[in-house]
Amino acid sequence: MCSQAPKEVMDLEHMGVTFHRNDKGEMDLRAFGGASMKRTAYVADITGQALLHVLYEQLMKHHETVERYEEWFTTSLLQDEDGRCCGVVARDVRTGRMEVLQAKNVILACGGAGQAYKPTTNGLIVTGDGIAMAYRAGAPLMDMEMVQYHPTCLVDTGILITEGARGEGAHLLNSEGERFMEKSAPNKMELASRDVVSRAEQIEINEGRGVGPGGSGIFLDVTVVPRKRTLEALREIVNIGKDFAGVDITREKIMIRPGQHYIMGGVKTDVDGATSVEGLYAAGEVACVSVHGGNRLGANSLLDTLIFGRRAGEHAAARAAHMSSPSFDAGTQLRRDESELEAIIARSRDGRRVSEIKNELGETMNKHAAVFRDEAGLQGALETIGRLKEETAKAWIDDRGTVFNQDVLGALELGYMVDCAEATVLAAIERKESRGAQYRTDFPERNDEEWLKHIDISRGKDGPEISYSPVTITQWQPEERKY
Repeated sequence: MCSQAPKEVMDLEHMGVTFHRNDKGEMDLRAFGGASMKRTAYVADITGQALLHVLYEQLMKHHETVERYEEWFTTSLLQDEDGRCCGVVARDVRTGRMEVLQAKNVILACGGAGQAYKPTTNGLIVTGDGIAMAYRAGAPLMDMEMVQYHPTCLVDTGILITEGARGEGAHLLNSEGERFMEKSAPNKMELASRDVVSRAEQIEINEGRGVGPGGSGIFLDVTVVPRKRTLEALREIVNIGKDFAGVDITREKIMIRPGQHYIMGGVKTDVDGATSVEGLYAAGEVACVSVHGGNRLGANSLLDTLIFGRRAGEHAAARAAHMSSPSFDAGTQLRRDESELEAIIARSRDGRRVSEIKNELGETMNKHAAVFRDEAGLQGALETIGRLKEETAKAWIDDRGTVFNQDVLGALELGYMVDCAEATVLAAIERKESRGAQYRTDFPERNDEEWLKHIDISRGKDGPEISYSPVTITQWQPEERKY
């Protein structure tokens, strides 16, 4: 990832990404948490959005050779008699029509499972679809216990306030006006890694030094950054502060707290994005190549997506060039998916609403599988998830139509989220140590002798099955992390 990063960044610039420039006209770099130098190319505080728009423009540019299926929802992966992945079953959201899309390869690029938590910085569609579909198809999941909380999210909504604010010099303050990061990371302060900062904030909140209603927040003070620089490099969060918190961050402090942001785990792949299911690839947050270990550094998620998205595409294209198109009857899978959706729509109102179950799932995960964890809380979460899985099978919906029926898709997404949450909690229980984003208050120390290994979760006949795989160590040996 690191060796291929410079070329990828330059390719993006040549496509039209307007990376920020310094006074000399050179590409500017910004400090992000956990790093020892400024190393992050950026576009103000909308880097991800800028990349998204430019890449979509490239897709539109090649419209004659690339067919787009917009407003479609994948319900399952197609597999032939030998277990090879050879397409998907999908629903046209506009009409409700189901269709089989056969393919030589399938690349999952569905993002993570943030909506299994509440609050989360993730969008409403980030519901673990790809992770759960791959899991159900037989691909193992890896490192699912490693869930990153971002230190700076709006208290009420979970909306992200970019790490770039701290990169520009913003301070974190408790109710006593203290820069409490001096206690946790005196050398890095606010630019320690995200797990360290999130835990430091949560300690302040738990010990009664939080701010706002119920002391549930921490102050982020951006006023220490020159106003001109804030308006130039942080203009999006200036707008977010005004629109969602009623705060002008150039003149007053804004209240934040830790919120679920990213999962380091996902579908286990190799460096070409290939999974153990032949013909199935994954890239981005849905995948676990394990370049992030147990604790991703800021900005590396976009880089991961770009590098391994390209590698997965190139590998899948090379494989497709030397094989014929799949030829098998996919009608059985199509009819099964159609029947499942019809059954959801026809359910009686004996159970709970999808939204009620999703809300309880999110609050449970945020309470017991967040920045601090312990055996009792995780076991309680696992019991709750087991009950919610049963309730999901009977959850009812209001919309019984076919045109843009988001209700029925929400019911499917809930099933995906429950699968992801179960895998996360099982892995967190299994790893009896603290490492990266996993902090067990009952096992506060890192234990390389017993736990320097990946936890893999596969779907067995009787439920999830846990196994292990070795950690690949090359140039850098594990060391104690100090700040």
